[in-house]
Amino acid sequence: MVRVTGRTARRWIGLVVLLVACGYLVSVVDVTSLTRVVSAVSDDPIGLAVALGCYALAFDLRARAWRRMLPGLSYGHSWAALHVSLLGNHVLPFRLGEVLRVTSVVRRTPLPPAPVTATTLTLRSADLLAVMLLALVAVPGLLLTLVPGWLMALVAAVLAGVGASGVYWLHRQRSASGAQTNAAGRVRMPGFLVLLAAVAAWILESAVVWQIARAAGADLSPAGAIAVTAVTIATQAVAVTPGGFGSYEAAATAALAGLGVAASQGFAIALTTHAIKTAYALLVGAVALVVPAPTYWGRLRLPKDLQERRPEPWPVGEDSPVVAIMPVHNEAETVGAVVRRLPASVAGRPVVCIVVDDGSTDGSGQRAAEAGARVVRHPHNLGLGAAVRRGLAEASQLHPAAVVYLDADGEYQPEELERLAKPILDGSADYVVGSRFAGDIRRMYAHRRIGNLVLTWWVRWLTRRRDLTDGQSGYRAFSARAAAEAEIIHDYNYAQVLTLDLLAKGFRYAEVPITYAFRESGQSFVRLGRYLRRVVPAVYRELNTP
Repeated sequence: MVRVTGRTARRWIGLVVLLVACGYLVSVVDVTSLTRVVSAVSDDPIGLAVALGCYALAFDLRARAWRRMLPGLSYGHSWAALHVSLLGNHVLPFRLGEVLRVTSVVRRTPLPPAPVTATTLTLRSADLLAVMLLALVAVPGLLLTLVPGWLMALVAAVLAGVGASGVYWLHRQRSASGAQTNAAGRVRMPGFLVLLAAVAAWILESAVVWQIARAAGADLSPAGAIAVTAVTIATQAVAVTPGGFGSYEAAATAALAGLGVAASQGFAIALTTHAIKTAYALLVGAVALVVPAPTYWGRLRLPKDLQERRPEPWPVGEDSPVVAIMPVHNEAETVGAVVRRLPASVAGRPVVCIVVDDGSTDGSGQRAAEAGARVVRHPHNLGLGAAVRRGLAEASQLHPAAVVYLDADGEYQPEELERLAKPILDGSADYVVGSRFAGDIRRMYAHRRIGNLVLTWWVRWLTRRRDLTDGQSGYRAFSARAAAEAEIIHDYNYAQVLTLDLLAKGFRYAEVPITYAFRESGQSFVRLGRYLRRVVPAVYRELNTP
């Protein structure tokens, strides 16, 4: 038995109504009249640009009115939320775009949902009440002719109820914020300026239909254009189809006909007006999804204005060691040799090697211990990210002068340990990556080279660092504080999330060239599909975790 959810039902209803509306419009459209109107509008690009400027200014007024009620909301995020909502209403049925107005702000700012929702309800109710008042004032008899009085009374009662609920909620939010005048969720009650902005916004929106009607030669006054706009918006309070497609044209055509415009010409004006407004919604709404940062989906990169806090380095004792950490999973053939090749000291400091045996079944831990490493064991394989996290924690307990991580498969040269540690020891960096692409690559398969370069480009884009040349290197060094404060949020891997974490915390970054030779034995755990399925969501979480 197939279970039909409410969301599925709404989608099917919206699709059916949309198809019926499209079929009806195709059957009744007068191609000659439509062509004539489109041609006339195209012949006056300046007039259309001015009308669209008025349309955009209407949203500017709404954004400022919202900020007046919710001072913690920036203008940019207010503007973006309104246009994300507009975009949603043009691509989703049942006016579901209204929900996006709230989610855009909640996702992209630290503002709590309650004041955002309360102010949204209040402003939207004021918008719709302003529409009805404008329709009654601009052309008094038109709305009464097109809409039954009982229906108008019902809509007005519903809007009044919703508006009163919003005002009451606002009052509670205001009382809750109390004297905290700088609280993020502080709200103000709507005043005369907010109501005036709602009325002015709808008057500005009417410039679009007025300009198109004027260009088409229809006898439509500015007051008539206001009335047509008001009628179409009022009839779309609960639009079934995306963008109210069909109902918009029907309402606008009826309103224009009531004002003396021929039905065929009125329909062409309505369809053209709706098409231009839809184009605006799609284009500007798409921009609003990503501007300003963060995007509607959250941060996709580190912030451009990220201020390095440059954590103060921890004091390092004269006898503090340089700690080399190596995660190992079934690397018995190479780990012993890699441990033995580590230098005994770096810059006069002893080198201590810690091997994290991540559930090996081939005796890797024993080989490492025989070679002189301190071995800590996981009871079973937890993943490379978990092993690196454990290694950094174990190294931090030794109060190190520097911590150096390298793979145990022989791809990286243990003899180059000092090259990685030097920027840490001389205090010029907190986090150092050994770059294969800035150094000597003795052997790397072509497909792996391409994959590493593509992923490195991605990490460079994520971090906004042009000096980052190797995003996946298995040779890295950390100051004592960076090692202790580094966070690796998933067990599978560490490379991207570790770099994002440390750069976001303000630790200084540097690269040094290294020598690289592809492994002679063993097998890499990296498989492109699985790697991307695990790493991409982890990177998103890293970017969007406070």
